[in-house]
Amino acid sequence: MSFQTSDVVPITEARARLTELAEAVVAGSEKVLTKNGSAYVALVDARKLDYYHALEAEHGRLVMLDDAEKGLKDALAGRVKPLSELRDTMQRRAESKK
Repeated sequence: MSFQTSDVVPITEARARLTELAEAVVAGSEKVLTKNGSAYVALVDARKLDYYHALEAEHGRLVMLDDAEKGLKDALAGRVKPLSELRDTMQRRAESKK
């Protein structure tokens, strides 16, 4: 989505225009609020935010499925390590984080 100049609002101005900005967002636009001339936060419709969160969760599931597929391919190709070696590695990592 492209932004127009009217979609970029200084946060100090947004305080006084919050209701107006919120109505514009519900009508379909998105607003970027700036602080000291740089993008700071965005106003988006709550339904879009729910959609964005659902997309993010789906992306996480796809990444996990990809990792699982790679793990299965490794196992089928015989690229495996004994369980004792895995436990030792995990224990060393846990101890190094202390």
